[in-house]
Amino acid sequence: MFDAKAIRQDPDLFDAGWTKRGLDPQAKRIIELDARRRAAIASLQELQTRRNDASKAIGKAKASGNDDEAQKLIDQIAQFKTAIQEGEDKERELMAQMDDLLSGLPNLPFDDVPQGEDETANVEIRQYGTKPDFDFEPKEHSDLGVDLGQMDFEAAARLSGARFVVLSGHLARLERALAGFMLDAHTTEFGYTEYVPPLLVRESTMFGTAQLPKFADDQFQTADGYWLIPTAEVPLTNLVRQQILNEDALPLRFTAHTPCFRLEAGAAGKDTRGMIRQHQFSKVELVSITTPDNSMEEHERLTNCAEEILKRLDLHYRVVVLCTGDMGFSAQKTYDLEVWLPGQNKYREISSCSNCGDFQARRMDARYRSESDKAIKFVHTLNGSGLAIGRTLVAILENYQQADGSIIVPDAVRPYMSGLERITVES
Repeated sequence: MFDAKAIRQDPDLFDAGWTKRGLDPQAKRIIELDARRRAAIASLQELQTRRNDASKAIGKAKASGNDDEAQKLIDQIAQFKTAIQEGEDKERELMAQMDDLLSGLPNLPFDDVPQGEDETANVEIRQYGTKPDFDFEPKEHSDLGVDLGQMDFEAAARLSGARFVVLSGHLARLERALAGFMLDAHTTEFGYTEYVPPLLVRESTMFGTAQLPKFADDQFQTADGYWLIPTAEVPLTNLVRQQILNEDALPLRFTAHTPCFRLEAGAAGKDTRGMIRQHQFSKVELVSITTPDNSMEEHERLTNCAEEILKRLDLHYRVVVLCTGDMGFSAQKTYDLEVWLPGQNKYREISSCSNCGDFQARRMDARYRSESDKAIKFVHTLNGSGLAIGRTLVAILENYQQADGSIIVPDAVRPYMSGLERITVES
């Protein structure tokens, strides 16, 4: 969310950024609405001044015995009261229009973000490892899990409907093991502090990270107005909401393992089979809070932390920088980590690592005090999956599958599985 003053000062900069994201120029519309709002404020202030002056004059008129003048002033104040009420209503209406307009506009992309309409314009920047070579036709994870008797979509449908799954046995344990493995790496080696945040948050919290109002149709809401988190990014980033931090405390690095809930309203017909796109899934999230000078470097660091998990699992993946048309609403630049799934014969996103600049911080009023000039400035926020646990489980099933349908457990997670080396039907 942007400051109207900044848009007035450099409208071409904002229009250029929004145009790159496929939007029509918006600056003129914002400036005109802001001018009307500021004119309404000025008019209101003038009325309030005249009312105050008239109130003072009443006392003087009464003191001098001029009752007619005093009554005239009293009548004027009554008129001012009506006009002020109308002015306040107008100001609130214009402010609401401004907030609605600004809150619906996405962040501006960095200059080095490729321009494009969709994922076909994303740019691959590196790969790790090689695709596994099978001497048999690899299966998709859903077939493997069902054949193992430890992945049940039919039971989930009876319980909850489509886009849910029931895991059991060692596949259930593998999901738990992956969470422990990831959290241990991020907290003991990579400098993140672990949190257990609420899964239900207020509307203002969802607004702070820009899930609301634009993406309300993708969220689950309870009957009493709480929202189920679509990602731990929401509560973790909002930990600094309405705070003024000291610069020497930055960067702050948070991580959490939580369930995540998404309606997937825009995914009708997509990935209806398997665990790729579900209403409920598990994820380890990474969030960084830092200064503007360090946010680009922190973005690379956060991405590398997520990559390291894939490397330790020995999973082939690639890193792509998302184009302007495929990038998230809050992001200025995003790296996607895409893991290779041999059963699907394609790369699939397993982590998105984004630098949001001060976009979310402005919505949350999250700031810091600069050591150099003591000025109060907005922090920069970053987030990424480190990793999506369900998709990591999917990747292990498809990449570590054997001809007999069993699954080799990656070395990195065996300590979290009591040394189990292979998942079989019997296990």
